[in-house]
Amino acid sequence: MKGRIENVRGSAVRAGAAILVFATAAAALAADVVQPPPGGWKPKDMNRPRPPVRDPGPPSAKEFAPPPAGAVVLFDGKDLSAWERKPSAKDADQSPAPKWKVVDGYTEIVPKSGGISTKETFGDCLIHLEWATPAEVKGNGQGRGNSGVYLPGQHEVQVLDSFGNDTYPDGQAASIYARHPPTANVCRKPGEWQSYDITVEQPRAGKDGQPGSPRRVTVVHNGVLVQDRVDLGPGGPASGVLFLQDHGNPVRFRNIWIRKLSAPPPP
Repeated sequence: MKGRIENVRGSAVRAGAAILVFATAAAALAADVVQPPPGGWKPKDMNRPRPPVRDPGPPSAKEFAPPPAGAVVLFDGKDLSAWERKPSAKDADQSPAPKWKVVDGYTEIVPKSGGISTKETFGDCLIHLEWATPAEVKGNGQGRGNSGVYLPGQHEVQVLDSFGNDTYPDGQAASIYARHPPTANVCRKPGEWQSYDITVEQPRAGKDGQPGSPRRVTVVHNGVLVQDRVDLGPGGPASGVLFLQDHGNPVRFRNIWIRKLSAPPPP
């Protein structure tokens, strides 16, 4: 009987030790997690935790597929006839004709020539485009392969060379700029083609005094879901143009199309 009691006591001691080790490890792990400050993270906060880096793998045929039937083709590698230039107020040339290069099936930003926007406006939609930052790496942070996809209505999905390039998390590639970092950094190497599939659900006013629905944005970067119906709040225009930013870097784009949605996609 005495031996049995000692065995039970020994088991209890070992179990207690295991629990202590587990609790200590959990406490250490919790200490490594950076908690947001009261009120949440401020835009462009360099203290914010970085999204984990994940290799998206080689592109699939689906990722770089041609436009589906019924899509509005905005750039097929031939010309920018669906676009118009948005020069800065300081630009002596206020011509609406885009100045970006069109060569070998892609268009390349001519730095300081002005961004371009679609002539057509869009509401709920699925946007597909492919982009590549310069193969020759120059600069760092926000100065490296920077551009932006301004969605119809409001908000920007950032284009940036985020391959081994540190910046504030809500300003890296696939972030909703200054709002939401992506859940993962799945950037390919500089010079390699990457893809965005962006679903925009425009805000809707409520009926009979009921609250409306917010603008929601979903981003798939290189085949990986990195923004899942992110709530960007109510209000704002329910349609607008698609705008590609000239941030002074020769970023390339190709295979740009939009599929209009008659209603928001299901959750």
